[in-house]
Amino acid sequence: MRALQTGVTGASVHSELAADQFRLRSRMEELLAEPFAQLETAATAAGGPGIETSYSEAAGPPGRLIVYLSLYDGDNADADGNPFTGTDAGLVWIQVEAEGTIHSLQTIRAQGF
Repeated sequence: MRALQTGVTGASVHSELAADQFRLRSRMEELLAEPFAQLETAATAAGGPGIETSYSEAAGPPGRLIVYLSLYDGDNADADGNPFTGTDAGLVWIQVEAEGTIHSLQTIRAQGF
């Protein structure tokens, strides 16, 4: 019985993780479909990578999706090793995370792509 209980518990946990991954990917695809100018404006307004944007879900339910946007330093021309200072025109960093979990996705969006 204990062996079966472990299997049933594992299946439930896997189902929750798969649902979180689907939600994260879906939200990321929605963001990537946004016009670049809108993302760039939102990233500029946010002012940095750790600030939640208006693209996030409303506060309330556990596991809500939080979206972070920031301008990005792709070439490190300022040589400080920080990808969020000395930013380059036409690059926006996007992160979507499920609040209260370790699950998140990140990508860079370039203007024209």
